[in-house]
Amino acid sequence: MENNTIKERLILKPVGLEYLDQFNQLLRYVFQVTNNDLLESGYEDGEITKAKRPILKNANVIGWFNHDQLVSQLCIYPCEVNVHGKIFSMGGLTGVGTYPEYSNLGLMNDLIKKGLEMMRDNGQCISYLYPYSIPYYRKKGWEIISDHLTFELKDNQIPKSRTVSGYVERLAVTDKDVISVYDKFARSTHGALIRHKLEWEEYWRWENEEERIAVIYYDQNDQPRGYILYWISDDIFHIKDIIYLDQEARKGLWNFVYAHYSMVDKVEGNLYNNEPIHFLLEDGQISETLEPYYMARIVDVASFLNNYPFKSAEIFTPFHFQVSDPLAKWNEGIFSIIRNAQGEFIVTREKTGQEVSLDIQTLTTMLMSYRTPTYLHKIERLRTDDTTLRILEQIIPREQPYFSDYF
Repeated sequence: MENNTIKERLILKPVGLEYLDQFNQLLRYVFQVTNNDLLESGYEDGEITKAKRPILKNANVIGWFNHDQLVSQLCIYPCEVNVHGKIFSMGGLTGVGTYPEYSNLGLMNDLIKKGLEMMRDNGQCISYLYPYSIPYYRKKGWEIISDHLTFELKDNQIPKSRTVSGYVERLAVTDKDVISVYDKFARSTHGALIRHKLEWEEYWRWENEEERIAVIYYDQNDQPRGYILYWISDDIFHIKDIIYLDQEARKGLWNFVYAHYSMVDKVEGNLYNNEPIHFLLEDGQISETLEPYYMARIVDVASFLNNYPFKSAEIFTPFHFQVSDPLAKWNEGIFSIIRNAQGEFIVTREKTGQEVSLDIQTLTTMLMSYRTPTYLHKIERLRTDDTTLRILEQIIPREQPYFSDYF
């Protein structure tokens, strides 16, 4: 049967709670999640379906149906992220999958287009996703914006104890001080996800948090200032994540790791802030592996630019972005950046000043500060004159994104 004939039989519509079992069956098939995987993550039989119920209830889920059978789906979480100190509504794209017998029909392309329209209507002017294929999502307008660094230290490379004024306590990973520290961290860290109840549940979705421990650093005023989420197995100190609000907390947390010197052979850990750990160590000759992690996409260029926290610049000349977008046609064309008498940046659709020509992927990774305008110009992802390039370097904040979640 011809592909067009098959597609004519299908209907695109919302996926409600009545399709919860089909939603999970498709997820498990596409991502090859076995019963053993679920048990290792701490789920009993049937619990994963119950755990996904709030997601289906609170998220926007759309799918293609053959009669009453779900054959292709896409899920959009309603999230918030910190973009250079400003909180933006974000659409977290996940649960993307199609049964193989329905591939090559353009079903996912249609779902993504519809999803972008829904995100735009909901005021989610940026979207994040974890890519199963970077080339595929680049074609759809997403681009890399964060990295995941894994590291390995031998026991004799663990930083020696340093004097600090505070102390540490071991607590449950669900402790209120863990939640509090992360919230302060996320609200002061570019790129980070603001975690509410649903986001914390997703953070632990495929791990057994009952086997993880939190150690929290408290300053001399008994205020929590950082934490490590960890576990120990096979003589290895495993760090799931480490965050801190100041350098004293960093030192205090590493003092705790060093206290395990006689108990472990090495430390294996994760970092998500694009700050290689070797420079902070006395013996920096360690093993580190860097790989791309999350991708992002500006959903609504006009809204994103109007809310973007550009930095002030002493010398500023108006210019315009000439944007191309493969799927969201409302992002195509001219977006001029001008500055009023009060020094505020304003976005218009009228052509003004020199042109900055780029696609939606490049605009996203540049404004998220994963790559600088100069670098993107050098590799021919961005075209403009030298003067405008210098202006871009001045008005775009430099802090690179942090993102440690997974959905």
